[in-house]
Amino acid sequence: MGDYTNMSAYYDVIMTSGYYDYKSIVDNLLEHEPYNHVLEIGCGTGLILEELAKRKHVQSIMGIDLTQSMLSIAESRLKVFPNLTLSNQNITQLELDKHYDLVFSYGGVWYFVVDGENEPFLVSHISDPRANEQGFEHLSKYMSVGSTLLLGIQGPHFDYEKAISNGMTYSQKIDPCEDGFIKHYYLADKGRNLMAQTVQYRTYDFNKAKGLLSKYGFEYQLESHKNKLFIRFKKIS
Repeated sequence: MGDYTNMSAYYDVIMTSGYYDYKSIVDNLLEHEPYNHVLEIGCGTGLILEELAKRKHVQSIMGIDLTQSMLSIAESRLKVFPNLTLSNQNITQLELDKHYDLVFSYGGVWYFVVDGENEPFLVSHISDPRANEQGFEHLSKYMSVGSTLLLGIQGPHFDYEKAISNGMTYSQKIDPCEDGFIKHYYLADKGRNLMAQTVQYRTYDFNKAKGLLSKYGFEYQLESHKNKLFIRFKKIS
């Protein structure tokens, strides 16, 4: 599974330089009310959870992430919210103390890529197929029947380089591989390399993705929302 320790010190400045639109992400989450217990899988430094907690009061919010250095930043950011808890966990060994009625991942453990009129395909930070099954199996244990799983939608991945808000240069390079792709992340300042991170991703076509999720009780739900940023699944068993 992808570990982002190398990137954690620079994560916020990269992500808030136009990489994600956090207000729009939370706008989409709010369209799926009502819910009382929210879980984000792969919460990173807590940027989505901060926006959500500011705008919506619910009984409990939990964020989990594999990378402790990311969670340490999130803990500092989110300590003002008494209903919000963070935990350093691997989704394949997930242990929680309650059930959740809304679970989401936006660029975290799992998400979908949509490229034009082509069918979406699932992208996983977990390269091993059995570990992906274990992840959905463990997650399913902590979601009640009728609860909602939202997996984020992103555009196609490609090589690019851009200046970010602090004047540094962020770049990424994509290499295809069997059953997925490898993504290389770089950050440089005035030609000096500051950070390099490589993550291998596994991909599933839409039918295989729906089959994988249905095995653990998740049913695909066709959405009517405009400008949607998530693909929705309902926990039916």
